[in-house]
Amino acid sequence: MIIVGNCIISDDIALRNFECRLECCHGQCCVEGDAGAPLDQDELPVLDRLLPQVLPFMTAEGQAAVREHGTWQPDEEGEPCTTLVSGRECAFVCWQGDTALCAIECAHRRGIIDFPKPLSCHLYPIRIEDYGEFQTLNYHQWEVCREACHAESSTSQPLYHYLEVPLVRKYGQAWYDELCEQCEQMRRQHGL
Repeated sequence: MIIVGNCIISDDIALRNFECRLECCHGQCCVEGDAGAPLDQDELPVLDRLLPQVLPFMTAEGQAAVREHGTWQPDEEGEPCTTLVSGRECAFVCWQGDTALCAIECAHRRGIIDFPKPLSCHLYPIRIEDYGEFQTLNYHQWEVCREACHAESSTSQPLYHYLEVPLVRKYGQAWYDELCEQCEQMRRQHGL
């Protein structure tokens, strides 16, 4: 395990390679699951504020779901998550052919909003658990991402490199630099 600041980080984040391959999974992480994307409390007003700019990118079903239920709903533990359409796909899904994309991210990429997407989505497949005094960062292994984890891919990278932007967004550059130093040391020890 790796410790940076108040974070306990799984070895998988240093040792596993990853590359999001939408041509293989078709964005199933936005469609499958038992709850919407986990949201930080400070993201709730952001989603409400940005909704008018994001609505045009959303499906009619997603628009109806947020009009009826709002941009978020509590999960089974009472934690905020994005609203679902018919208990399945995230209300913020938009489709490009048979591939699910994020309407929030689409609006961001077009320069319409300055918020890339919820942090839990940006960091995926890293999941953060908050225990008050410390947080854990773990690699979430899910069948839909199986194709993303093949080390043989010439474009895959160590997970901590692949997710540099959202890790810096969450913890800052100094924290990330320390993470890199420890991950690189661990990778050398494992002959990677």
